[in-house]
Amino acid sequence: MEQQGIDQRTTLSRVTTGMRVVDSAGVDVGTVDLVQRGDPNAVTVQAPTTDPGSSLDELIESATVEEPDVPADLAARLLRTGYLKVSTDLVPTGAVYVLADQISTVTPTEVTLNTPAATLPPEE
Repeated sequence: MEQQGIDQRTTLSRVTTGMRVVDSAGVDVGTVDLVQRGDPNAVTVQAPTTDPGSSLDELIESATVEEPDVPADLAARLLRTGYLKVSTDLVPTGAVYVLADQISTVTPTEVTLNTPAATLPPEE
């Protein structure tokens, strides 16, 4: 299990923004918008809380959209394993998320997935 985590981190470290993403059937998914390495200690995603004494900066920060913009259970999994956010025309929101374990291969210009694009969770 631990070995898999190391492999995923190595795979993600070879991905850069702007790379082309292709699914398991060769369908062009889009381009990498964000690369987020996994944090095995990220167990939960909590909604930001603001106390009345917060500074304006803290208030603004808490109102911004947190990545990944998906349901909490999936967000926790993405944060643990690491993920890519991919800009795409395949979904109305314009972006999908790829779990680190959905990446099959990485070349200097392209990321190939081991799953069809239709299974990738869209940004909310």
